[in-house]
Amino acid sequence: MKLPAIAVLGTMHGKADAIAPPLLQLGVSLVVPALDTDGFGTFTGEVPRKGTMLEAARAKARAAIHVSGIPVGVATEGAYGPHPVLPFVPFGRELLLWLDTTTGQEIVEVIADEEPDFDQVEVNTVGAAEAFLNRIDLSATAVAVALRGAKPASVAKGLRERAEVLAAVEKALARAGSSSVLVQTDMRAHCNRRRMRMIGRLANRLAERLSTPCPACGAAGFGIVRHERGLPCSDCGTATDLTRAAVRQCTVCAFEIQSPVADRPHASPAECPACNP
Repeated sequence: MKLPAIAVLGTMHGKADAIAPPLLQLGVSLVVPALDTDGFGTFTGEVPRKGTMLEAARAKARAAIHVSGIPVGVATEGAYGPHPVLPFVPFGRELLLWLDTTTGQEIVEVIADEEPDFDQVEVNTVGAAEAFLNRIDLSATAVAVALRGAKPASVAKGLRERAEVLAAVEKALARAGSSSVLVQTDMRAHCNRRRMRMIGRLANRLAERLSTPCPACGAAGFGIVRHERGLPCSDCGTATDLTRAAVRQCTVCAFEIQSPVADRPHASPAECPACNP
């Protein structure tokens, strides 16, 4: 198993601060080229993301590879919004991709954030923006202000002071006409401490994957790629929705191993759709 001495990171938002240290421990140095990654999508909506999170990360990694000439690229993509089950609770998801164009290997790590520093509101008055500022922590995240409507446009980002946020909102309201103004926590990594910390956790996971060789072919990156549901009921044997096993796989040769993840071999009848419909 041999890792490259150098890889390229597609970012313009300081993510190397979180990603580089764990990779450097493996002997992999990161290069950050001049690359406008806002062209792949912005959180304030003036540039819509094209495709899925993985497709966006792949596009960033390939762009970084193209401009640098380095064959191994790294990129992340984040998505933030309402919780899929509890719509009034914020929820985030981060994806980190390692792409080796010499082998075609992709290693993907994903993490969910149940407590992101994410909040947003559409306002028509400066007073509504003040109420928003009262419920967030400006020491932990910057703020972005943008125009909504048919043609979303950024007004200001990276705002750290209350007065400059309110001034940007006032300016945006003057331009907005009948449209509302978006005031949002700035989710760019260098402006949101919580998000940068989650990216760091993903980088640690990636480093652990890269340090694990495939038992079959010896390639780096052997690790969990999915979970299998179907933990059987202890009473009737029906497969439940609970996780039964973790699947570890090599993304080069596709060798895989299933490992039980539950601390018990069966689900209780109370968790069974047949015994407790």
